[in-house]
Amino acid sequence: MNIISFIRSLRQAQRPSLNGILSLTSALLLTVSCGQRICISGNIDENPEIFPDYAGVTIPPNIAPLNFSYLGDEPVTLIVEGKSGARQITGHKGLFSFPMSYWRKLMEDNAGTDVNLTIAVKRGGEWLAFKTFTISVSPDEIDPYLSFRLIPPGYQAWKKVGIYQRNLETYSQTAIFKNSLTGGNCVNCHSYCQRDPSKMLFHARADFGGTVMILEDKVEKLNTKTDSTISALVYPYWHPSGKHVAFSVNTTNQNFFSHNENRIEVYDSASDVVVYDVDKHEIFWSPLTRSKDSFETFPTFSPDGRSLYFCSAKAVSPMPQEYSKAKYSLCRIDFHPEDASFGERVDTLYNGARNGKSVSFPRISPDGKFLIFTLQEYGNFSIWHKDANLWTANLQTGEIHPLDAVNSEDVDSYHSWSGNSRWLVFSSRRIDGLYTRPFFCHIDGNGQASKPFLLPQKNPLEYYSSQMNSYNIPELMERKATVNAHDITSALRYTPGTDITAR
Repeated sequence: MNIISFIRSLRQAQRPSLNGILSLTSALLLTVSCGQRICISGNIDENPEIFPDYAGVTIPPNIAPLNFSYLGDEPVTLIVEGKSGARQITGHKGLFSFPMSYWRKLMEDNAGTDVNLTIAVKRGGEWLAFKTFTISVSPDEIDPYLSFRLIPPGYQAWKKVGIYQRNLETYSQTAIFKNSLTGGNCVNCHSYCQRDPSKMLFHARADFGGTVMILEDKVEKLNTKTDSTISALVYPYWHPSGKHVAFSVNTTNQNFFSHNENRIEVYDSASDVVVYDVDKHEIFWSPLTRSKDSFETFPTFSPDGRSLYFCSAKAVSPMPQEYSKAKYSLCRIDFHPEDASFGERVDTLYNGARNGKSVSFPRISPDGKFLIFTLQEYGNFSIWHKDANLWTANLQTGEIHPLDAVNSEDVDSYHSWSGNSRWLVFSSRRIDGLYTRPFFCHIDGNGQASKPFLLPQKNPLEYYSSQMNSYNIPELMERKATVNAHDITSALRYTPGTDITAR
């Protein structure tokens, strides 16, 4: 099923009959910036079918133009109305393309207010207007770059995997690193220190494996498996100082279902949380983050660097037979960066077992006010759980609730914050149930989320219909990554790597 068919199937039940939707009124003249006049002889009392669905979204003023397509077959025109007047944009095969200079001026003039958009179609020689919809332009900018891993849906087909970056102010997309340079091995878990791409790491698996650590102009391969840990380091999160990185170590497996809507299950049979000292090349931990009786994973530092959040479940055995009994809680322990020590107790912010749910992927806003996490029925690999939704915890009041304005009927997970704590990007399968794509939403000072919008493209209908990869772990960045991919290749291929040790 293509995107158009999928969208129409979702809307068919709610689509009103065309009988009687035309409400002829007195002719309405809309004056547009080019001086052309369109005579609207009637109204269509329904919302137009468009892709992406940008109606009612809130966007940053520095986002690339939100081009979109009308899904009907008639001649079509778009009237855009803002503070500086109106402009007509003709649809070409249903596609409305905003000129870059016009879009930037539109965003500048209307920051903090709404832009009105009206689609008019020509039927029987008359122009008929659909209901007008709005796009709200926030005064809050978003970080200018987004990075992500593009991964095919073959689950074990890693031959064409790469970490890419997209300029959110334009449509420019470039590769940070492609695994074709290292024989088609798996690359994953890219992470940045406070959205700074000059402090970056990611993992390479199989041949030429190791953790790539990038610090300014230095590229180093780390061998992160030690005699004291069950695996190499995974799921990284940087301390705000840049001196430490929290990781988990996991014994991970995957199974495929023949009769289950989730199709695939990735699970841990053991896991711990450790912290890596960047300068000393050593790891350390607390007995409270490394217990044989618990599965600890997905560590996250607070913005002040004095708390370590993580997910923890009572150990379940045997696996995979008992996979659905793994219910992860959201936990916190004190961290003292001065001497790299931990507190003496673990606080539980959300009890997964008690609530019959499971927490994964906690992420805290840079202002320290809100923590957003993924909640699903069981397990910790939320990206393959159709019931996975985003929830928020107010760290000042303790209130926890779902982000209803954001969540869909399919996967919503893998999220990250903007530097100003006003934007969230996440991955969702809501378009077709097959591929994860990046969506953005505004988060206001009270933690309320707006309707999310899809990552803009020059021709989004054509692009997303032909893009057969999932966007994995979208991460916002304060600027473009400039690391040389050949330096990464050289470190992985031709250096033995630095062995880390356990304290």
